[in-house]
Amino acid sequence: MSDTNKQIVSASSRHKKNLLIVLALSGTYLIAEVIGGIATKSLALLADAAHMLTDVVGLLLAFIAIKIGERKASPKKTFGYYRTEILAAVINAVVLLGISIFVLYEAFQRFKNPPEVQSGSMMIVAGIGLVVNIIGILIIRKDSNASLNMKGAYFEVLSDMLTSVGVMIAGVIMLTTQWYYADPIISAAIGLLIIPRTLKLLMEAVNVLLEGTPKDVDISKLRASLEELPGIKEIHDLHVWSLTSGVNAMSAHVIADDNKNRNELLQILIDKATTDFKITHTTFQIEYEGYDETEIHL
Repeated sequence: MSDTNKQIVSASSRHKKNLLIVLALSGTYLIAEVIGGIATKSLALLADAAHMLTDVVGLLLAFIAIKIGERKASPKKTFGYYRTEILAAVINAVVLLGISIFVLYEAFQRFKNPPEVQSGSMMIVAGIGLVVNIIGILIIRKDSNASLNMKGAYFEVLSDMLTSVGVMIAGVIMLTTQWYYADPIISAAIGLLIIPRTLKLLMEAVNVLLEGTPKDVDISKLRASLEELPGIKEIHDLHVWSLTSGVNAMSAHVIADDNKNRNELLQILIDKATTDFKITHTTFQIEYEGYDETEIHL
C-alpha cells in the first residue's frame, strides 16, 4: 500500500488575506446601514442591512474556518481539519436562505400596507453600500473559484450588492412617483434572485460532506486510465472524495500482474492519478489474482 499523505495547503488558505480585507469593509459599513435603515423606515434598506450582517458573519466564519483548516493532522484527526471550510459553506448557505425567506415574508406583510419611506436618505446609504460591495466583489471574485468556502463568501457579498442595486432602484421609483409598493416588491425580487444560487452552493457543500465523487473528477475515465497501465489487470473498490475544495482523495484495490515490481507499479499508479486527474491524496492496495475479498464495492 502506498499513501501520499502530507500536509496540504487548501485553496482557501491561499486567499485569506483578500477575505480579511472584504470582512473589514463589510463590517465597517454594516453599522452605518443599520442606522440608515431604521432612520428611513425602508424595508429594502433593512433587508440590505440584514444581508450585510450575514456577510460579516459569513465572511468571519469563512476566515475562522480557513484558520482551523490550516491546523495539522493529528492522531484523532488524521485528515486534518479541511472539512471545517465545507461546514462554513453550509452554514453560510443556510443563513442566506433563512434571510431570503424572512425578507420575502416581510415584503408580503408590507405589501398589504406599505409605509412611507424616506427615499432620498435611503438611496444615499444604499449607494455607499453599493460602492463597498463592488470593491469587495472585485477583491474576491477570482478567489471564488478556489473553493466552496470562498464561493460562499463571494455569494454573501454578491447577494448584498444585488440588494444594494435593488434598494437604489426602489429609491428612484419612490422618489419620483411616491409609489411605495416598490420597496417590498424590489425586496421580494432580490430574495427570489438569491435563493437559486444559494441552493446550488448548499448542494455542492453537502455533496462533499456525503463524500460524493467530486464534480471535477470523471471516475469512469479514472478507472479506465488506471486499468490501461502496464501490469494492471483490474481496478475495483475505487472511491474518490473531497477533503475540501481542491483537495481530492482516492483509494482503490488493484489486481496486478505477478511479475510486475510492486514499487514501480505503485509509482505509475500515483503518477497517473495525480498528474492526469485532480487527485491530491492516493491510497492503493495491491492484490494478485486468487486473493479472495470478503466484499467488493465499485
